[in-house]
Amino acid sequence: MNPDARRFSVAPMMDWTDRHCRFFHRQLSQHALLFTEMVTSAALIRGGADWLLKYNDDVEHPIAVQLGGSDPKELAAATALCDRFGYDEINLNVGCPSDRVQSGKFGACLMGEPELVADCVREMRSATDKPVTVKCRIGIDDQDSEEDLRRFVDHMLEAKVDALYVHARKAWLNGLSPKENREVPPLDYDRVYRLRSHVGDLPLMINGGIEDLEQSEEHLKHVDGVMLGRAAYHNPGLLRDVDRRFFGDDASSPTLEDIRDVMMTYADAHLEDGGKLNQVVRHMLGLGFGKPGARRYRQLMTVETVKPGASSELIAEAFEILLHGESLAKAS
Repeated sequence: MNPDARRFSVAPMMDWTDRHCRFFHRQLSQHALLFTEMVTSAALIRGGADWLLKYNDDVEHPIAVQLGGSDPKELAAATALCDRFGYDEINLNVGCPSDRVQSGKFGACLMGEPELVADCVREMRSATDKPVTVKCRIGIDDQDSEEDLRRFVDHMLEAKVDALYVHARKAWLNGLSPKENREVPPLDYDRVYRLRSHVGDLPLMINGGIEDLEQSEEHLKHVDGVMLGRAAYHNPGLLRDVDRRFFGDDASSPTLEDIRDVMMTYADAHLEDGGKLNQVVRHMLGLGFGKPGARRYRQLMTVETVKPGASSELIAEAFEILLHGESLAKAS
């Protein structure tokens, strides 16, 4: 994988960044690094790899798989499976604060056990020649000082981690829901910026509260890459300008017609395999964000696509609304 792919990535998001979402996002940006949803190491080694690691191999690269777990040997076995499936990067989740994740002793709670995380990274690296990376927070609970963060990062450096993605909020493991943990703890971008000089040549990416490409460009003055999550999912249209602004590639900027045609073909293939149309188009709702006719577009993509006999022609009908609005905008 070209390390420059980390310059802009779309974050792993449970129940959202599945293979249909990633296929859609890839039509918008050819260069951004895409992440899977988090997959637990236990689920993979117990026989779920063929289903959980399936992706559109000819389209989705560069793609990183995110693992959740805390058993070094189990994570090594899961990493070997990910390597076999051809993922470009294997990322360890040390940032998710949900109760379910904590009960399995992985996610953000692992920031309190940096030695264990380092052991996990070493074992994972022994199972692949692909980059092994870590996504973490700037702290947890009362372990939230700059010194605590640097202590954690020093263990990652010793374990020879290949890159770090840092969500610029701490996580409260008790008392806040996952949603609240994305919003209540204050953002501290400066702490991540200061970490840049501490980690030397290690690639350092920033995540958390980044809303648009303008903010992304500002962050890139201080760190090596930006990671957008919900902003990219709810307003995927911004991804159409990522290749030009962050990778210097003007040629790959897609038109709405391009996106429509590819997604119709993809939906047809999914329907032929016994899938449902809404499984594909639910990830496309945000393409109407801020555009004239967005309400009607969303209605077609939600209400109509779950009806019996719904076909890809609904995508064409919905995109006519977007194309009409774009034509009006150009005319004005």
